[in-house]
Amino acid sequence: MNARGVRRTRTAIAAAAVVALTGLAACGSGEGGPPSLNWYVNPDSGGQERIAKECTAEAGGEYTIKLPRLPRDAPGQREQLIRRLAGNDTSVDIMSLDPPFIPEFAQAGYLAPVPEDVKAQVTKDVVAGALQGSTWKDELVALPFWANTQLLWYRKSVAEQAGLDMSQPVTWDQLIEASQKTQKRLGVQGTRAESLTVWINAMISSAGGQILENPGAEVTQYKLGLDSDAGRRAAEVMQTIARSGVGGPQLATATEDINATEFEGPDGGFMVNWPFVWPRAQGYVKAGTMQKPTLDDYGWAMYPAMTQGEQSRPPYGGINIGISALSKQKDLAFKAGQCIVDEKKQAAYFISDGNPPSAKAAYEDPEVLKAFPMAPLIRESLDKSAPRPQTPYYNEISGGLQRTWQPPSVVDPNTTPKDSQSLITAILRGDALL
Repeated sequence: MNARGVRRTRTAIAAAAVVALTGLAACGSGEGGPPSLNWYVNPDSGGQERIAKECTAEAGGEYTIKLPRLPRDAPGQREQLIRRLAGNDTSVDIMSLDPPFIPEFAQAGYLAPVPEDVKAQVTKDVVAGALQGSTWKDELVALPFWANTQLLWYRKSVAEQAGLDMSQPVTWDQLIEASQKTQKRLGVQGTRAESLTVWINAMISSAGGQILENPGAEVTQYKLGLDSDAGRRAAEVMQTIARSGVGGPQLATATEDINATEFEGPDGGFMVNWPFVWPRAQGYVKAGTMQKPTLDDYGWAMYPAMTQGEQSRPPYGGINIGISALSKQKDLAFKAGQCIVDEKKQAAYFISDGNPPSAKAAYEDPEVLKAFPMAPLIRESLDKSAPRPQTPYYNEISGGLQRTWQPPSVVDPNTTPKDSQSLITAILRGDALL
């Protein structure tokens, strides 16, 4: 099957599958009431529901916002939305979109063009990562909402024992050596999931490479940068972590939550993870299941560098707001979207749910700084972050990486980058299947 066949097949499957969702179509306006906008949201701790209520109240009867829920995992969210849109479901108005999937939605014509006045408002003083993640082919196609990044978390006592100066940038090699010296864990996400792609992409980007070097090209002309010095360096780091044992016996199944749990215990030393680990630990102290001195031992620094003296490119994640091109209420949806991404609402969302803002001004909010003392570092990290490959075929690229770079114990810099590049190229050209 050629690349065109891959595209046809994906669209046909999505269109056929939408039949199963016809009974789930959300309701429109109530009789005599204001128009109802459906905002499809990813699960969180209730922050999006609060924002929807606030924006509904502020609309003064111009519209109301309802919140159909998407699945918990990002691939499931993508699948449900793609099925609806491929089936011409006009009940979808607003969508919370994981940035890696935005090019696919934009390329398929599922995202309404962002009006110039809206564009001017929502792009003002936004962190670089979120702006990149909302853009496809040099056009803003979604509204930057909240932006996420990973930090290097460390136990101050362990870093001191290892002789590491955490006020200076540190490398993966230094962390591996420190973990071996102190016999503590270096937490990384090695499970076969999107978190593995996040780690691979951050390492390759930090080594000066790119997984996909020409994202704007036709799929049959894609040039992958896996079989490169940067790809081999990333594989070397992964191999060393696995073979040295510092990643722990659960490395092949380690998720963000598993690593956070281990970091909280006596074996915790270093970990790359999202900011949720901070409010999580605070909650445990409040509940009495973690001692306050353990929380006081938490430190944070910029994501590890691949080479001494070179800047790392931390992961970028989060959620951006897409307005469906199929919506019959696009003007109202954009008004609601502007309300949703308001910088004050972003700041409140950060405090309540732990999801960092895309708006730079929100990081200066005194309540944000009180709740997240590492907020300035998060903002700096987001400005230096590297998005995952921006392509309508992200699902195929990520799936190919997870198939060839997992488990970490079998990763080999001499073979893995080359094998993964060959497999993904074949998948994109329709010569292989995941």
